Amino acid sequence: MSRAAQGLGAGRYVDPIGAPEAVTTTVHQLTTTDGASVAGVLRVPRGARVVVTIMHPRQDVTHHALVPYLLTAGHAVWTQGSRSPNNDLSLIHEQAILDLAAGMSFIRRHGFDTILSLGHSGGATLAAFYCQQAALAPSSRLTATPSGRPVPLADAEMPLPDGVMFLAPHPGQGQLLQRVIDPSVIDESDPRSIDPALDPFDPRNGFRDAPNSSDYAPEFVARYRKAQVARIRRIDAAAAVIIKESQAANRAFKTDGNPRNRRAALAPRLILVHRTDADLRNVDLSLDPNRRPYGSLFGRRPDLTNSGLVGFGRLSTAEAWMSTWSATTTNADFAACAPGVTVPTLLLEFSGDQASFPADIAHFASLLGASDLEIDQIDGTHFGGPITEGSPTGNELAGARIQLWVSARF
Repeated sequence: MSRAAQGLGAGRYVDPIGAPEAVTTTVHQLTTTDGASVAGVLRVPRGARVVVTIMHPRQDVTHHALVPYLLTAGHAVWTQGSRSPNNDLSLIHEQAILDLAAGMSFIRRHGFDTILSLGHSGGATLAAFYCQQAALAPSSRLTATPSGRPVPLADAEMPLPDGVMFLAPHPGQGQLLQRVIDPSVIDESDPRSIDPALDPFDPRNGFRDAPNSSDYAPEFVARYRKAQVARIRRIDAAAAVIIKESQAANRAFKTDGNPRNRRAALAPRLILVHRTDADLRNVDLSLDPNRRPYGSLFGRRPDLTNSGLVGFGRLSTAEAWMSTWSATTTNADFAACAPGVTVPTLLLEFSGDQASFPADIAHFASLLGASDLEIDQIDGTHFGGPITEGSPTGNELAGARIQLWVSARF
C-alpha cells in the first residue's frame, strides 16, 4: 500500500470516470446583482436540450464526479463556484445564492429546454435555500444576512429550475457543525484543553480504538449532544460581541468621519473553532445505523483528525459564522428551506452516508413542498464511494438513477 493510501484522509473522494468525446466546453465569468464576479464552466454534448447545474457554497465542483455521467447521458452541465470558493473564511450564504442566481440567469438565457439543479451534500442546502427564496415575491425575500448586512435579493433575477435533485443532503453547514463539534473543549483559545467527562475518544466514555465500533451509553450521548449545543451558543455569543462592536465603530465613522473608527470597523477579528470532527456516529456505528464504514468525512481516524487542521468551520469571520456555521442563526438550513421547494424533486440517499442519516432523509421528505417528489436510496458513501470493494460506486449508481428520473419527467 502506498504512503498516500495510508493517509488519514485516504479514500475520501472517488476518482471520476472520463468524459465522453464531442463535448463543447466554454468558461464564463459572470457578474452578480451586487457586483461580485463568479466563474463557471459550461459543457454541452451535441444536441443537448437538458442542462444540469451544480454548485456548492464552499467547494470547487468543476470536476464533480457526476459530470461525466451526466454528459454521457447527453445532458449539458453547468458547474460554477461562489465568490469565495474553497474558502470558509468569509462564506455568507445569502451572497452565495446571489452567485447561484447569476448562473441560473445565464443558463436560462442560453436556450435549453429544461434546467435542472443538482445539489450534493452542502450544495443541496444551497439549492434548497435558493429555491425557497426564488419562489417568493421579490419583496418577500430576505433583505439582510443574520449579522445585518444588507443583501439585494429583491433586486436579483432568480429563475427557478424546472426540477431539483438532492443527493446525500446534510442538514446544512450550521446543523452539521453542531453535530460534529467537540464539546469537550474547555478553553476556545487552547486546542488541547479538554473536559474528560465529555471526551468522545476516552475509553471511559465508551470509545474503542479504531476500527472497532465504540459503544456510548445513551446517557453519555444525551449529555454530549446537549454540550455540543452549549458550545455553539458560547461561540454565538462571542460572534455577537464582535458584530456589535464592529457595527458601533462603523456608526461612529458615519457620524464623525474619523478614519480610526473606520479602521476599527474593518479590522478582522476571526473566530477559530478547534476540534470539529467529533460526531459520535462516526465511531459508534450503532447510533443512527446505516451501512456506513467506520470514520468521518475527513478520514478513517476521527480520534486523530479531530485534533488536526481539517474540519468544518475552523476559521471564519463573525458574519460568516452567523450566516453559515451557527445552527442558531443561519438561514441555510435544509429543513427550514424544504417547504419552499415546490419544483419536481428527486431526493437521493446514500445507504452508507457518514453525514446524512436515514432519519434525516425521512425528515426532509416530510417537509419538502414539492407535490412531485421521488425518494430513493442507493448504495454508496457520502462522496460517492462504493459500499464494498469491487461494488459499483455510489456515483455510478447515482448517475443511473438520476438519468431514470430525468428521462421519465423531462
